[in-house]
Amino acid sequence: MITYNSEGITMPKIKKRETTAWIRRVAATYGKKVGEVGYLFCDDEKILEVNNEFLGHDYYTDIITFDYDEDDTINGDIVISLDTVRSNAELFHKDYNEELHRVIIHGILHLCGLNDKGPGERELMEAAENKALALR
Repeated sequence: MITYNSEGITMPKIKKRETTAWIRRVAATYGKKVGEVGYLFCDDEKILEVNNEFLGHDYYTDIITFDYDEDDTINGDIVISLDTVRSNAELFHKDYNEELHRVIIHGILHLCGLNDKGPGERELMEAAENKALALR
């Protein structure tokens, strides 16, 4: 089950049923099933608080993914700052809705085992995001 919640902001206008089906399709391309995945859409202040409390980081980010995977089933909590998504869309000259969906699937790709911190991983993650967006 995939849940969508917001805290301190208006819930983004995403088509939940279509988004859920898309997430399941993307996970399946990695041989994964979707278990319990919870999205929390928030503002920059909330994500900074989560970043500080759980990761010891004192900076803003667009997404934080907590991975509770079990075997071939993805489970996790994904926290997304809509403030940062909006800023990044403007910075990279992208449509806000496209950037939002890129971040939504970015968390799922992390749960599927992709990383973006090591050498060459960012490029692989971006390619995987583009492939996933094409499945939308």
